[in-house]
Amino acid sequence: MSKHQWFEELQKKITQGTLLIDEPLCKYTMTKLGGTADLLVIPGTIDETEATVRYAYENEIPLLLLGNGSNMVVRDGGVRGIVLHLSRLNAIRIEGSLVHAEAGALIIDVSKRAVATTLSGIEFACGIPGSIGGAMAMNAGAYGGEIQDIIVQATVLTKAGERLVLSKEELELGYRKSIISQEGYYVLSADFQLVPGDQDVINEKVADLTFQRESKQPLEYPSAGSVFKRPPGYFAGKLIQDCGLQGKGHGGAEVSLKHAGFIINKNNATASDYIETINMVKAEVKKRFDVDLELEVKIVGEEITD
Repeated sequence: MSKHQWFEELQKKITQGTLLIDEPLCKYTMTKLGGTADLLVIPGTIDETEATVRYAYENEIPLLLLGNGSNMVVRDGGVRGIVLHLSRLNAIRIEGSLVHAEAGALIIDVSKRAVATTLSGIEFACGIPGSIGGAMAMNAGAYGGEIQDIIVQATVLTKAGERLVLSKEELELGYRKSIISQEGYYVLSADFQLVPGDQDVINEKVADLTFQRESKQPLEYPSAGSVFKRPPGYFAGKLIQDCGLQGKGHGGAEVSLKHAGFIINKNNATASDYIETINMVKAEVKKRFDVDLELEVKIVGEEITD
């Protein structure tokens, strides 16, 4: 089947969402990089999300969940198949100290809502630029806190479109990993248990973490966030800094002068520029320190072919 046939058949199932053929993914990624998607599906409801996943599975069409595009590099040739973008599944509901958030809600927004209702425990996420779905998949964390500290359960879809509710234990959360990423599940929503706190104390903590983030991270440029996982016994940014790689890169991509763990799209970079810079960093760190840097970001899609 062609992408035009996928479009026609999914139009019957997606009535509240949006379908776009050959849509540039650079519009949806934090790096501002990436070629086109054969078909981009933005469901309007959870049922439409489930219908899309099942349709792709039953017709053996490749399916990529884009999330908020904050932890992903899409190659210049784009993505074949269907790309699923859950930005409209962004409801946040608070009942007492329990917070329910749909997969497309930004974790920053969830943190803000919690702070506004004097709930503590999620302050660490006040600067994480991802969606709830992405945060769940990688057990996102910062400044001493992680998703696993507050999660109660998550509702996911299997690759076949079967809906599952997974407890904290069943999620198998570890350092930047989970059963979600291991099995290729699609997050629909998550429930977090917070605790009532003191508004002044919460506000002070958020202000401090925001200052740390803004002063140390290159937020003025597009980037995929922290590119590498923390190697055992080291800090990736320190290793890169000690290699003298800050300010260096390929094309329009560059290792940030502000934080060596970030690679920025400084001047109309291509995805190839970005990936070449990643590979340069890995090679130099391996050469100098004999440490293998493991990617925290996900590289997807295809190269441009003649």
